[in-house]
Amino acid sequence: MSDTIGGAPPVIEARNLNLTFETSDGPVHALKDVNLSISKGEFVSFIGPSGCGKTTFLRCIAALERPTDGTLTVNGVTPDEARQKRAYGYVFQAAGLYPWRTIAGNIRLPLEIMGFDKAEQVARAERVLDLVDLKGFGAKFPWQLSGGMQQRASIARALAFDADILLMDEPFGALDEIVRDRLNEELLKLWVRTGKTIGFVTHSIPEAVYLSTKIVVMSPRPGRITDVIDSPLPKERPLDIRDSRAFIEIAHRVREGLRAGHSDEV
Repeated sequence: MSDTIGGAPPVIEARNLNLTFETSDGPVHALKDVNLSISKGEFVSFIGPSGCGKTTFLRCIAALERPTDGTLTVNGVTPDEARQKRAYGYVFQAAGLYPWRTIAGNIRLPLEIMGFDKAEQVARAERVLDLVDLKGFGAKFPWQLSGGMQQRASIARALAFDADILLMDEPFGALDEIVRDRLNEELLKLWVRTGKTIGFVTHSIPEAVYLSTKIVVMSPRPGRITDVIDSPLPKERPLDIRDSRAFIEIAHRVREGLRAGHSDEV
């Protein structure tokens, strides 16, 4: 499978990837024969039932889990090497902000750990706060912000060291639908402005279709890819595009892929 753009090497590439966890109850096969190429600048969503390996695959990319066999490269090197080169930012399901630090202080934290000087930390924090529409909120504490604003601050923290890859594990899953719609719009605008390569885990079919240039549909455990859907939707997408025929057709194909995965299991 080759999904590269213009002959450029893939940013992320998995070949025959497997991961089995050894537990006291026996082996758990989390990922099986995963093959996938992600090109620079793509927005790729991973969707499937709980326990299908979506987050596990994202964690493999981030060198937080180690595959049992197969190969996985990030920018042409191993995930461990990519992590050492600060190739990606990671946004978790919960914002994970330290309540005793201001929003700007939370954003500066990884920069402090990486050894950036104070002036650069401040400049980068201001820049990413503006990127996520939180300009003027740097001096606030997390408890003074809504859940949606806290998640935007978490995204800003992941963007602060300007990695080319952004990995996002259900960042909006706990938010209400109205806030989630707004953050989907803002994330899409952010992606268009920055050109980042984004890997995004979700349980929501509309969210996956609205955000993505490519949708990876996964089966129940052991996690396999049942379909890879390249979206024909334009980069700039108003929310009402969800009423279009193209959107509805893609959502239908995602649903069919999810059903096929369950059928295979049976």
